Amino acid sequence: MKHELYRADALPVLQNRTFADAASARASASADMRLVQDARTGLVFNDAFDADKLSYDSDYQNEQAHSGQFQRHLNDVEAIVARHFKGHSLIEVGCGKGYFLELLRERGYAVTGIDPAYEGDNADVIKAPFTAELDLRADAIVLRHVLEHIADPVGFLHEIARANGNAGLIYIEVPCLDWIIEHKAWFDLFYEHVNYFRLSDLQRLFGRVLEAGRLFGEQYLYVVADLASLRRLDDGAAEPLRLPADFNASLARAVQIVRRDAGKGSAIWGASSKGVIYSLFLQRAGVAVDQVVDINPAKQGRYLPLSGVRVSSPQEAMAALPDGANLFVMNSNYLEEIRRMTADRFVYHAVDSAAFQ
Repeated sequence: MKHELYRADALPVLQNRTFADAASARASASADMRLVQDARTGLVFNDAFDADKLSYDSDYQNEQAHSGQFQRHLNDVEAIVARHFKGHSLIEVGCGKGYFLELLRERGYAVTGIDPAYEGDNADVIKAPFTAELDLRADAIVLRHVLEHIADPVGFLHEIARANGNAGLIYIEVPCLDWIIEHKAWFDLFYEHVNYFRLSDLQRLFGRVLEAGRLFGEQYLYVVADLASLRRLDDGAAEPLRLPADFNASLARAVQIVRRDAGKGSAIWGASSKGVIYSLFLQRAGVAVDQVVDINPAKQGRYLPLSGVRVSSPQEAMAALPDGANLFVMNSNYLEEIRRMTADRFVYHAVDSAAFQ
């Protein structure tokens, strides 16, 4: 039995895929979200999800490590990994463009990466999806921001455990559903994130958890656990969830600000997942910001899915926007970094903060 938590129609299938022109972006694939909680397992997922709609390739750009703030987060992650995995062989499943993998290698780890979207030339990275048929084993597995993309996350973890001989440790990191609910971050719900986890979900999956907690301003969850203790969730003990009645009410406030200050100019800072959803919903509400900004060079000059909005570099946006323009900051973790980068010239709205709700 399942109960519905949230519904959104025609979301980008891959919100981090960018396009060479606006027409291609606007014609890109869309799909619906029906977020539900399973009463038996307590897990939250998109019941309308179809994995066949997704295909990750080199046009998928979600690298966040261009930010100093995010680099500090990765250092925090490495400190956890060091406490448990130092001196052991690692496999990073879903290593992305390889930034964290290279950080680990520089610090002396023996690590193999697996990811179909990898673009580099490291011979120790396999450019393919993870399957047991790869016949790889290590002392520990690193699984950062992968499990939320997998249609059957528990089954996927069991496949990893079997492939690794039901032995070794695993580090798992995923977005925090409790944070999304607490901050009414409706723009943090995406089609390609089929699963949404609470810390209790991760802890219930394992009989032996060595460490668990929140990271990155509490937006992410992590757990270090023993793969041999992995189990199924079927006890029905999870607490039922409900989203706040005003979960997406902040959209109306953003629309009001853009309309009220049309002559001042406005921009969204962050063209990754949150900014893609935010700009699309603003557009559907009948308003558009003047700029969508991202520090990732691979996104700049390209166009966001469905909305067809062009991504500007920080330099381009700052040259175009007048002092006092409204800047909607998609992630408050980066607020001070953005203020410094922009010389505090704008009016800053951290859209995930309590002050903006």
